[in-house]
Amino acid sequence: MRTRPTLTWSPSGPSLPRTTTLTDVVPIVADGGVLVLSGAGLSTESGIPDYRGEGGSLRKHTPMTYEEFTTSAAGRQRYWARSHVGWRTIARARPNAGHHAVARLAPVLAGVITQNVDGLHQAAGSRDVVELHGGLDRVICLSCRTLSPRLGLDRRLREANPDFAATTDEINPDGDVNLAEEAVRGFEVVGCTECGGVLKPDVVFFGENVPRPRVEQCYALVDNARALLVLGSSLTVMSGLRFVRRAAAAGLPVVIINRGETRGDPFASLRVDLPLGQSLTELADAVDEGRLPPPQVDE
Repeated sequence: MRTRPTLTWSPSGPSLPRTTTLTDVVPIVADGGVLVLSGAGLSTESGIPDYRGEGGSLRKHTPMTYEEFTTSAAGRQRYWARSHVGWRTIARARPNAGHHAVARLAPVLAGVITQNVDGLHQAAGSRDVVELHGGLDRVICLSCRTLSPRLGLDRRLREANPDFAATTDEINPDGDVNLAEEAVRGFEVVGCTECGGVLKPDVVFFGENVPRPRVEQCYALVDNARALLVLGSSLTVMSGLRFVRRAAAAGLPVVIINRGETRGDPFASLRVDLPLGQSLTELADAVDEGRLPPPQVDE
């Protein structure tokens, strides 16, 4: 069973109080055992816009859905033409200060779950990252389930479409872009090199369920954590919100650092409205200072 995609969410009721200081966040993180749940807002400073922020791509772009991709050859052609362009930007993106700060916080973290598909946590040095929605750096065959690198597919698509020269300055968090229909028309899609089957990026499309073993892995991380730190996510999609709900139900401190309100605000013990890169760098600096050994006293 696949769910219908949740694309938007509107706050109901009065806004809950938020702070613009890290004063109460530092001791929670410094105590250790913190599980990070990150969203698209963490990657905006790397040049990848989020879905729902002030300049979010959902204001002018409807993401590809699993149903359309699997049932429509024209939909797949349109997706791969646009994603072929978008992949170049994703592949060039570099981790920003926020990603590097999360990597620095590794000694006090219980793990990292990311809703992003851009691989920037790993590029910044974070290890054992759970990619909740998969990764754009690989593709999967829907017939034989073979996984292969996206770079190989990119080369094959270039060879199959030598005259394709579409470009764009606008990209979406899933690597998709907006292209005119005439630019898409005639784009040749290639199949699996093993069986000729349909290739799909190894990401969870809107309307597609996150694999159950991955969900259970994330639940286990929540259950073994001492606190949950949400970074740059509106938590509109239930795939991420459920972990916030689980943490809150278990009595764990839930800290959300995000620009603007989120669907998880009612479950948070602390809501911080600050830019991610600067605030996470300051947080990592403060934790580092608190973890330094006391100075040696000469006898």
